[in-house]
Amino acid sequence: MHRLLLIFILFLFSLSFTDCAKKGRPSGGLKDSIPPVIVKSSPENYSINFDENEIRIYFDEYIKLKDLRKELIISPPLKNSPIITPLSTSKYIKITFNDTLRENTTYSFSFGKSIVDNNEGNAFKYFKYIFSTGNYIDSLTLKGKVQDALLLEPDSPSTIMLYEVTETFNDSLILQEKPTYITTTKDSTQIFELTNLKEGKYLLIALKENNNDYIFQPRNDKIGFVKEFITLPTDSSYTLTLFKETPDYYIAKPKHESKTHIIFGFEGDSENLEIELASKVPEDFEAVSYRDRKTDTIHYWFKPAIENDSLLFYARNNLWLDTLNTRMRDLYQDTLKITAINAGILTANDTLKITSNTPLISLDVEKINVMDKDSLNVLVTGKIDKKNNTTDIIFKITEKQSYNIQILPGAFTDFYKNTNDTINYRVRTKPLSDYGTLSLTLTNAKDFPYIVQLVNKRFKVISEKYLIKNEPVFFDFISPGNYYVRLIYDENKNKVWDTGNYLKKLQPEKVIYYPSLLEVRANWSLNETFILD
Repeated sequence: MHRLLLIFILFLFSLSFTDCAKKGRPSGGLKDSIPPVIVKSSPENYSINFDENEIRIYFDEYIKLKDLRKELIISPPLKNSPIITPLSTSKYIKITFNDTLRENTTYSFSFGKSIVDNNEGNAFKYFKYIFSTGNYIDSLTLKGKVQDALLLEPDSPSTIMLYEVTETFNDSLILQEKPTYITTTKDSTQIFELTNLKEGKYLLIALKENNNDYIFQPRNDKIGFVKEFITLPTDSSYTLTLFKETPDYYIAKPKHESKTHIIFGFEGDSENLEIELASKVPEDFEAVSYRDRKTDTIHYWFKPAIENDSLLFYARNNLWLDTLNTRMRDLYQDTLKITAINAGILTANDTLKITSNTPLISLDVEKINVMDKDSLNVLVTGKIDKKNNTTDIIFKITEKQSYNIQILPGAFTDFYKNTNDTINYRVRTKPLSDYGTLSLTLTNAKDFPYIVQLVNKRFKVISEKYLIKNEPVFFDFISPGNYYVRLIYDENKNKVWDTGNYLKKLQPEKVIYYPSLLEVRANWSLNETFILD
């Protein structure tokens, strides 16, 4: 009996162990959140009298380089990029120079967020390796911030550049050579700090560039600059305003687009651009031209069709005179096509805008009928804008209404005596309660005139008012959504915002944003006060 009892107790004891056993995987411990640590550098960081052609930086764990081309900043920049290896997983970074380093110069390699551990991707942020080819490390700093001339804030990051002003310095240097020192703005703060600088006189600029070559390319890059040279050391902080220059005037070779249609593409200031035919043509030759609504293009139309192999033109723009030649091809003749620019939903501030693919010459409003939803005829007028080849169909527009517009044959006549076929459009209006309004009062406004603009979150202008004196600003028929208000100091009184020019040392016209984003609701009126400094 005692033996049986002992066996039974041992059996129960073994079952208790079985219940404790659980299937599963071990937890593996806490997740690694510690960034890599530098064990040593060869030569050591902050070395002086540097004369090596290779640097090695060792870490306590395996690391990899992430987005190195984007993150690494070498200042002063090198003519030939160094070779940085290995790009795969390793416990060290090797930098091999392909350049002759400047004498008595402090160099800085800023790795940004590119150094991460291999397992968890923990970043060793903003590590700098610094050395000097002279017998001391330069230690001066320069701080500031970057803003955008027209937008609420720049697209980050921006490149900040210092050019040393020497006997050979000239303003066009930034179009040809890399700077003496560079850095970038950090994250979204748009704040920058240039470090390890030496005493001297400098030009300070900011670039928002596409190809990161540290060379200003006016057609592609935004630039900001401080007009006066900066002398280091200084305790001053600087603000640079980025802007995109209007490109220098340029007109491209004309293109024969269709049988009697030639297009001229251009860039820059073209307000006074005129196209004049220089080739000999028949006595009955006629031509008209207009500007494209969307692109920098002049459309040149002529009649009758000619047999010339080529045509020669003069392009006159202020003091510029270009001689342009276009080869003629065997192409088809265009036929008249009428298109509504804004058919759909209109407001009481709108007119129905019409355009065409050939030049419109005349409009017969008697052949345009507008009828509301109650089948009542609405009085119609109209006018052609020959400069832009558009037509306004004007009629009284009221809320909660729909309009059937019938354009009968012969309402439009183009340059070639072609007329339209019957065209029908349907437009409608919403109730006023579907829109919001904004009333804006300016305080401390002095430097008139101003352009006051309502822009959406993508900074597209929704509406604008021009003020020559201080009076309330009212925006109506605003679709519900979020909007910014900005004010432009129109210094030259031309009713548009003017950008700057680096070589001419012109800053862009000043733009101030209302301090908060405004939410416009349907059937809601906002009343805001804009306090100017």
